[in-house]
Amino acid sequence: MAGLSNAHAEAVLKVDDMERAKHFYADVLGFEIKENAGPTAEVLVKSADGTEFALYERPGMPAPQNTTLAFVVDDFDGAASELRSKGVTFEEYDIPEIGLKTVDGVAEMEGSKASWFKDTEGNIIVMSSM
Repeated sequence: MAGLSNAHAEAVLKVDDMERAKHFYADVLGFEIKENAGPTAEVLVKSADGTEFALYERPGMPAPQNTTLAFVVDDFDGAASELRSKGVTFEEYDIPEIGLKTVDGVAEMEGSKASWFKDTEGNIIVMSSM
């Protein structure tokens, strides 16, 4: 099949300041950054399992107000502790209409946990366990 369902998918996150964003994703979150040799102000962020997402510099454009990127981790408590030690602050939510409430930045839902945080550019990222 030649459709999109067989194509490689990649998220693209808007950033105001590429150097600041690269520092956050490399030094705080621990990702490998692959510079783009092309004409756009874009870099690829490589994950350990081979997936990737792009950072695209577009100053002045507001960040989306929804979750833009999601990660599933095996050791949620360990990952949360590591992120906090690097200065990451988890968001607090209380949205009764969808049954979401965080306590100390963590939502517990049917045996899983989730935490949302913002990158340096205002993009909302979720980390969860299954």
